[in-house]
Amino acid sequence: MLLRRNSQVLFGIIILTILALAVVFTDPLRIDVLGLRRGGTGAPLGMVLGLDLRGGTHLVYEAVRQPGAPPITPEQMHGVVNIIEQRVNAYGVTEPIVQQMGDDRVLVELPGIKNIDEAKNLIGKTAQLEFKEQQTVDGKTDWAPAKGALNGQQIALTGRFLKPNSQISLDPQTGLPLVHFEWNDDGAKLFEQITGRLVGKPLGIFLDNQRISSPTVRAVIRDKGVIEGMALDEARLLSIQLNAGALPVPVKVIQEQDMDATLGADSLQRSLVAGYIGLGLVLLFMLIYYRVPGFLAGMALIIYTFLNMALFKLFPVTLTLTGIAAFILSIGMAVDANILIFERMKEELRAGRTLAAAIEAGFSRAWPSIRDSNLSTMITCVILYWFGDKLGAPVVKGFALTLFIGVAVSMFSAVFITRVFMRAIARTALMRAAALFSRA
Repeated sequence: MLLRRNSQVLFGIIILTILALAVVFTDPLRIDVLGLRRGGTGAPLGMVLGLDLRGGTHLVYEAVRQPGAPPITPEQMHGVVNIIEQRVNAYGVTEPIVQQMGDDRVLVELPGIKNIDEAKNLIGKTAQLEFKEQQTVDGKTDWAPAKGALNGQQIALTGRFLKPNSQISLDPQTGLPLVHFEWNDDGAKLFEQITGRLVGKPLGIFLDNQRISSPTVRAVIRDKGVIEGMALDEARLLSIQLNAGALPVPVKVIQEQDMDATLGADSLQRSLVAGYIGLGLVLLFMLIYYRVPGFLAGMALIIYTFLNMALFKLFPVTLTLTGIAAFILSIGMAVDANILIFERMKEELRAGRTLAAAIEAGFSRAWPSIRDSNLSTMITCVILYWFGDKLGAPVVKGFALTLFIGVAVSMFSAVFITRVFMRAIARTALMRAAALFSRA
């Protein structure tokens, strides 16, 4: 008996410690539930909001296999993701999401970015920089790759020889932007050879087969050069692309969406209010119908809510409208587990068991049903997450992940927290009062 009481005290301390940590981590005083504070988002401080709540640009790219080229490899896709990440980070986007989806797709979410065309221009260009010279064949002049001798071979000069330190400046005479670039050792050797034979002739600079400049070479140049003839925005994007490097395979946009931040903030406020109203109604029902056990289940449900929000912030889980819906759904599932337990307890009481014995029997006999139903839901969440990842549907992934976490925590809340509370007052006069615990 003493050992059981000591264990209950220990479990109670553990629960209170977990609750305290969850409350501190969640920081509920910063939650603007009704949106009354100016500029409030309704979300806990530090929680990551999805594009449907904070606004921005959503893009899904698919790698394009060129005719006759070998299949796209995982290494190439890894390179695509890395280069897109570098471009997005250099662009200055806060908390971007760049992740591979399936075998040949990449999800890009850019919070706060409204110019979707500029974003596509930055991300989707292969950014293969080539230098070409004019050659005349059969009386026809055209651009051909500029080549130089390197290790006994004729090598075309491209952006792969550039150092990732491109910069922008303004021409002091014209005020137009200049993109400065620098070659590595091999690139410097090639550039010196090419400019040496093209003094007084044009050198074409091409980006993805589009000529962006063709300056006349005035002297032999070795390790540095300048690209001119572009607007400031174009020069900035080019500098970012040169520093990040060219994509190993071309990509194309298969999904694009522009989210409005104002609509997202309003939706967030409405969803949070709906969630709090739903939680309040559930607590009221449990209190009226089950009385003291319902009150204890309500306390466990409040702890469950804080634990869920803390986990969302810890991982972090990107909070979307579908994620909020999954969270509200998981609250109902958490209550469902408590109802199964309490109904089993009532059956045990009708069979003549003592209250303490009915509590133990109710939890142990309700556990298989709770376990099986929740595991089935969790398996469904895993399947939804997998399909969402393969099909490029982040909304489905967010719903599945949020619901999975909610179900897992609800099992802990119903079976552990509520059980500790029930055991703690099982032998008190409060639980023995028929008016406070219906035996019907």
